[in-house]
Amino acid sequence: MQRLHADAEVFVAPPGEDAGAGRRRILVAEDDASLRRMLVGEFARLGYEVQVAGDGLEAASALQRRDLDVVLLDLRLPRRSGIEVLKGMRADGDETEVVILTGCADTDSAVQATRLHAHDYLTKPVRIEKVLEVVNRAADRSRLRREDRSLRRAISQPAPERLLVGRSRALESFKALLDRAAWSDSPVLMHGESGSGKELAIRYIQRHSPRRDMPFLAVNCGALPDELLESELFGHERGAFTGATAQKRGLVELAHAGTLFLDEVAEMSPAMQIKLLRALDLGEIRRLGSTRTVQVDLRVLAATNKDIASELRAGRFRQELYYRLAVIVLHVPPLRERAEDVPGLTEHFVGLLSSRGHPPVSFAPDAMEELCRYTWPGNVRELKNIVERFMALSVGKQISATDVRQHLAAAQVVGEAQETWLPLREMEQRYIAKVLQRTGGNRVQAARILGVDPKTLYNKARAAR
Repeated sequence: MQRLHADAEVFVAPPGEDAGAGRRRILVAEDDASLRRMLVGEFARLGYEVQVAGDGLEAASALQRRDLDVVLLDLRLPRRSGIEVLKGMRADGDETEVVILTGCADTDSAVQATRLHAHDYLTKPVRIEKVLEVVNRAADRSRLRREDRSLRRAISQPAPERLLVGRSRALESFKALLDRAAWSDSPVLMHGESGSGKELAIRYIQRHSPRRDMPFLAVNCGALPDELLESELFGHERGAFTGATAQKRGLVELAHAGTLFLDEVAEMSPAMQIKLLRALDLGEIRRLGSTRTVQVDLRVLAATNKDIASELRAGRFRQELYYRLAVIVLHVPPLRERAEDVPGLTEHFVGLLSSRGHPPVSFAPDAMEELCRYTWPGNVRELKNIVERFMALSVGKQISATDVRQHLAAAQVVGEAQETWLPLREMEQRYIAKVLQRTGGNRVQAARILGVDPKTLYNKARAAR
């Protein structure tokens, strides 16, 4: 049985396969070089990212430079004792888990370490298995505390003053439905066109619901492959798969008592849909690699821009999950159905972007009429994009109707090219030609609209001939 003491045989194992941001980070502060090398080898084998310090000053310096999960700290260090290092950490508000490892144990140092919230106190000689067990437990606790802290920050973020801007009849009717949905605690399925504001509507429901002070967590179901999405939703135990170096609680578990938002839920594979349905029906989850179930109570809000009826007919979306999620079904009205909201939205975006450093602009009455007549295929997101473009590129402080027509015409060219799947080069050429046509061949004005140097525009136009 291998024990740690000053005369221990040095064993440096090859580093594990785990790498990257998911690795646990440990500082080994030990003045005995042979023992230090042995510890480094053992922790590297387990996938830790190891930092070393041979004395107390080196340890204090390393703590200032790195974000660590655990510190394995000898009490008898040169230049600064382990207790002094620990006192300095706590004085700086550093809550990193500390495991004391000492060959000179005494009651006073044990009491001091306990008062300074050391995770554990080990006396040499000690079995290496015991050291690894205690450090792993401390690392898991450190990660869980970090997750909880991040979660509390997310919960405490102040809500924006205005989530849904506008006074049109369509929007007011929609808000009335959102208010009723907010207080029901039933699952909601939100659908609408891309850029119409589905996520804002979901957040409106959450912030007006009885669960508004509880966790609100979101995941884009179309952004992750099945393996990662399953881990993200349900969590995993350490060692559940390659790279699982620490226990991780999933979003379903972290959202307990609160709300889980499943964005682009129709992008979820049929296999994942079954796993999600089971969790929602039973009100419990099991982390990957675990045999223990965890009870959860949460509200599920989901959104999609797909035609769910078509997805159901094609068998891409399971009917059972649809019935579980679609207790309340809401449709976000597209911007073209509430054109009277365009002026208010435009003013809102100008104010929002001005607060972020963009020079403010105003729109002439006939310019605003042009904006209101436009059909907005990209909805509210497209309006914000165009307002920001004007604020970034406009020379004057007032936007004219001519400016608006030129920008909207260019936007339509891009939309048409995307619908017909033109090559990027041809789409660019059409875009440049349309802007030049609108500016009467004025390259300086066209370059300003396109956001490029006139010489660059000249070269691109010449290459298109």
